[in-house]
Amino acid sequence: MKKLIILLPLLLISAINIQNKNEENINTAFQNAKKGMYYALSNIPEDKARLNRELVDKNKLFAKVKLSKEVNGIKIESTGYSSSTEVTIKIYRSFESLEKDGYLKQKDKQD
Repeated sequence: MKKLIILLPLLLISAINIQNKNEENINTAFQNAKKGMYYALSNIPEDKARLNRELVDKNKLFAKVKLSKEVNGIKIESTGYSSSTEVTIKIYRSFESLEKDGYLKQKDKQD
């Protein structure tokens, strides 16, 4: 019984520490996925219909970015990595909202 009383707090501390490490990895992977998203938004190709990039820093892959032009906008999929954790973000943006936010040049409108 005494051993159980001593081991129980140690097990709880270990479980909390593991959970904090997992949470940290998820947050880092999410931040890396956001970096990939911002990269794609600031590098929208004018001529090509697709963009695929792997973003590497210090010989470590931190994000994979896929951008494809759709009928009325673009679709971006960014996967961020941290240790063995990966987080994927997918967004769809219309050409109109991209022009409004300054990611695309506005087309000259003629009457």
